[in-house]
Amino acid sequence: MKIIFPIALLGLLTACGGPSHEIEPHTGEVTSTITAGSQSEQELDAALEDIRKEEEERVADAMANSTTLTFDKLKHDFGDVGTISENTTLFTVTNTGKIPLIIEEVTASCGCTTPIKPEGPIAPGESDVIEVTFTPKPGQLNEIKKTVTVQANTLDQVHILEIRAFVK
Repeated sequence: MKIIFPIALLGLLTACGGPSHEIEPHTGEVTSTITAGSQSEQELDAALEDIRKEEEERVADAMANSTTLTFDKLKHDFGDVGTISENTTLFTVTNTGKIPLIIEEVTASCGCTTPIKPEGPIAPGESDVIEVTFTPKPGQLNEIKKTVTVQANTLDQVHILEIRAFVK
């Protein structure tokens, strides 16, 4: 193997002009072009403009088919609660957009938290509530923090609500 490598290297150098091949300097203007496959810079610019227009249309369509919302609060603190208790709060959600707000899904991060979402669409300017009940499980003591995830037909499709309690 030790003999084959130097012989192969010698053959490669000889085939490429060998080490005695000199690089000749060139004078004059040096130009460069950017190509992507067979596309010219103008073709790439045109393709980029088409993509930009498609994105603008996609955003306009998304905005036309979504709405906005606000909550009266994003966090609720139940304070001190007993180990055997049901603790309920309401999060008021208001449709601040121009089309009906649809609360698609409301889920809790734990089985000890039960959210109930509005059943129907919320008209522009109207409000409804998301009811959240926290029931500590046996052995669930001290500070507890849970989240409720709200999915809706808004541009930011996911909204997070938080609850906190200190279980004694």
